[in-house]
Amino acid sequence: MKQSQSENSESPAELIDARIKELGDWRGEMLGRIRALVKQADPDIVEEWKWRGVPVWSHDGMVCTGETYKDVVKMTFANGATLQDPSGLFNSSLDGNTRRAIDFHEGEKIDEEALRSLVRAAVAVNKAATQS
Repeated sequence: MKQSQSENSESPAELIDARIKELGDWRGEMLGRIRALVKQADPDIVEEWKWRGVPVWSHDGMVCTGETYKDVVKMTFANGATLQDPSGLFNSSLDGNTRRAIDFHEGEKIDEEALRSLVRAAVAVNKAATQS
């Protein structure tokens, strides 16, 4: 897996590892699970650390982010509005013209195959955009 280097001496992967550990609760576990599924969906995904502490996964452009809040872990897809979501994973930021998000709450089960499919679809959209 490729990584982009941050201004900090730590790699984005190390910063994401630290964030997961620092949370130390269900949010860290959820972020870690989301991260693993993103990497399973696209082994060539690039991990980045942006905006003073947001994990970002990119492949030919931004695919998605993994934001943590008090009551939710939010996975925002940069071009989510262009993606088919037959499993109905998107449950947040539904009114925008570009982004779509999934809010994960404590105790929720992830539809892992549907999420991997959504990540692969987002990568395909990015690839298509770079080839036009």
